[in-house]
Amino acid sequence: MKKAEIGNVIEFREGLKGIVEKVNENSVIVDLTYMKNYRDLELEEKTVVNHKNYKIVEA
Repeated sequence: MKKAEIGNVIEFREGLKGIVEKVNENSVIVDLTYMKNYRDLELEEKTVVNHKNYKIVEA
């Protein structure tokens, strides 16, 4: 499995997408404001996603 890098767009948990801001040993920190419907979903701006739980959409 390839780990995401800073600036990659990833998809996780039923279609949520975000831009990777920081890569940690076991996870990435993702900015969710990338999604057009971000405000409608009432989510926090950032979240942590384990490397096992995402796929890279745009490198």
